[in-house]
Amino acid sequence: MLERLPVMLIKEFVQLRRDRWAMFRLIVPMIIQMLVFGYAATFTVSHVSTAVLDLDRSRASRSLISHFVATSRFDVVDVARNQGDITRDIDHGAAVIAVVIHAGFGRRLENGRSAPLQVIVDGTNSNTALIALGYISQIVSRFSAEQAGRAASFRTSVAAPEIGIALQTYPWFNEALEDRWFFIPGVIGTLTLLQIVSLTAFAIVREREAGTLEQIMVSPIRPVEFILGKTVPYFLIGLGDIAMVSSIGIFWFHVPFIGNPLVMLLEASLYLLATLGLGLLLSTFSRTQQQAFALNFFFVNPLYILSGFAFPIASMPKLLQWFTFINPLRYFLVVIRAVFLKGVGLKVLWPDLSAMALLALVMLTVSVLRFRKSLD
Repeated sequence: MLERLPVMLIKEFVQLRRDRWAMFRLIVPMIIQMLVFGYAATFTVSHVSTAVLDLDRSRASRSLISHFVATSRFDVVDVARNQGDITRDIDHGAAVIAVVIHAGFGRRLENGRSAPLQVIVDGTNSNTALIALGYISQIVSRFSAEQAGRAASFRTSVAAPEIGIALQTYPWFNEALEDRWFFIPGVIGTLTLLQIVSLTAFAIVREREAGTLEQIMVSPIRPVEFILGKTVPYFLIGLGDIAMVSSIGIFWFHVPFIGNPLVMLLEASLYLLATLGLGLLLSTFSRTQQQAFALNFFFVNPLYILSGFAFPIASMPKLLQWFTFINPLRYFLVVIRAVFLKGVGLKVLWPDLSAMALLALVMLTVSVLRFRKSLD
């Protein structure tokens, strides 16, 4: 085994070297996708087109509108004259949010009464609508506090002290709540999954279509040696890809890395073995590269959806939550975010690392058992 395995490794690296576009495919797409995802994958909503209908035209209403104008979250695209203008803006997509200030708004605030504010939201994009409503809530809360403070300054009578709750928040590990710090580690795992599974899914199929699988079958090489020969080169390539995109996240997007590099190496190794096992397993089920591509598409997309990268696992139906336990990307996202932002070690992360190790062992074992030294 020790004599035949190096020959298999040399063969794989020679095939990669002979492919003139191999280095391009292995490096440039990963860099481009990392940069695109790094900038595009965000929960932050900015420059939401907003229409305003001010039926009160008081100092308070103008002050509230100025709060919307002062932030980059909203762009006032239309100062409507009537309700019909608001309907037109929402129907034609000119505005996503419409703020309607009814008559008597300022007078009610001056009298110490609550003043209703109507907000109309285009719900076709529910994610943007919900986030924008959260921003509006913050703006209105600040405006209300300012109005309450202004009203208190004009009081001449001594009033009893009001009992209230002062909320103080202390975010840990991400004080500025930068959502990019959440997304970038997830992008590293997702791109690695796409790259490695795509590479290995075609490994055995390529041998079969090129006719070289027959030569391997009549050789004394054993299935485990063949699988290792297909695994080790792509394992090293995967480590290089993870190091490359992690460096982009750290030095380009300034995502802090406060963990132990050795823990990062261990988690990356286990994750790569699991994804390599999945890619090789798909390859053993495929007769042609078209079948390998279809299986790759069929499995990778659900792995992404069920990983918790974009959709919280706790919000999924119970049945789908059970499926996430056989998804290596789920565990990798937990570990890489903890290593990057929290700096925790094996004492905390051993359950997720153990799960990835078990998945890697199962997938690689099944891949070896699936491989048969025959053309059937």
